[in-house]
Amino acid sequence: MALHLYRRHRSDCDAGRPNEFRSSELDERRKGWGRKCRCLIQISGTLAGTFSRKTTSTADWEEARRIADAFEKAGSWTGERLSVPELPEAKPEPAKTRHSIADACKVFLANRESANLAPATLRKYQTFTKQITAYAESKGYVFLDQITADDIDLFWANWKLGPRAKGKRLTTLRGFFRFCVNRKWTSESPVSSDIKAPVGSSKAANKAPFTDDEVKRIIAACDRVKVEWKNETGLGVWTGEDLKDLIWLMLYTGFRISDATLFNMKRLHDDQVFVRAKKNGGDVFAYVPDWLRDRLQARAERCGERPFIVARSDRLETITNIWRRRLAKAFDVAGPFEEPATPHRFRHTFARILLQRGVPVADVADLLGDDEKTVREHYARWVPERQARLTKILKDAFQGQPKPTLTVLSGGRH
Repeated sequence: MALHLYRRHRSDCDAGRPNEFRSSELDERRKGWGRKCRCLIQISGTLAGTFSRKTTSTADWEEARRIADAFEKAGSWTGERLSVPELPEAKPEPAKTRHSIADACKVFLANRESANLAPATLRKYQTFTKQITAYAESKGYVFLDQITADDIDLFWANWKLGPRAKGKRLTTLRGFFRFCVNRKWTSESPVSSDIKAPVGSSKAANKAPFTDDEVKRIIAACDRVKVEWKNETGLGVWTGEDLKDLIWLMLYTGFRISDATLFNMKRLHDDQVFVRAKKNGGDVFAYVPDWLRDRLQARAERCGERPFIVARSDRLETITNIWRRRLAKAFDVAGPFEEPATPHRFRHTFARILLQRGVPVADVADLLGDDEKTVREHYARWVPERQARLTKILKDAFQGQPKPTLTVLSGGRH
């Protein structure tokens, strides 16, 4: 009677199959069987009137058949007539460690945090890990090796972002899986080389500062904005004067809305506001006029050391959303605008004012926390030296070129 070969799966099966689940070689050859594993193959059957089960101590079907043939040829489980010695019981190979998507994201974020990234940059990595975790959960995936190239294609296609933002997110996606491959958590990255950044993703974004007239309209609109509020802490009236404090702080420092709304009075030193520490050493300060300093100090007396924390929560998203909604009210009153009005345009306005007044690009870059190349790319039209240089290039290039000869015409009117 022919012996029967089957694989008995363990609880730590590489392919995640149930403990004690059995499969045959035919099963595993069928389409859709999925990943292979290294669970050992067993022999069962009757020889010389005795039924028995034995392990082949191998996960390879060809080797298992060779061992089964030797038993059948001997006609006995004792092995007395075997042409090959009975293989000793071998310890199963240690199961390959599988790494979960959640753990990989946690370690990846910790690595990014240790790089002392700017809070805004770190938030982008946090958003990415939330998105890929949510996608994995929607598919029922737990481990990194479950994510395939097809999954990445779908994940990428569903990003509703502009060309530049999508291009940057693709860089993060590739970086995450490269991080995992380098640590041998997965054998290869599922991000195919076929995925390309969208056309236009490498083009520098056009910055749109507010004009002086638009700034005046926004400040004037604040006087027409008024919000009454009531909650468990009490009730009150919020006016446009509160909004003016935030706008002027952003205009005079170049702060992003997140920096402005979380502003701490410890950063104010007489008529200077600490902006940031330079990467190559030294601190950078922005000047604020006496009247703005006095307004900030008066606000701090009413609201505390962080004068723009006006809610029970000091969570960044909560605070910035409150102020974004308030700014939107003023934008609605002050509009329309040629470009959509956003809080970040106050930062661009800060750069525009400095450049138009001849402040060197290197100094503007220091205040913004950018490099000179970035400032020149994004704010080129407001850099006077650039236009002067281009004018000189054109003037020199056409020097000596043929000119029309003026001829005095006599006779009738022409």
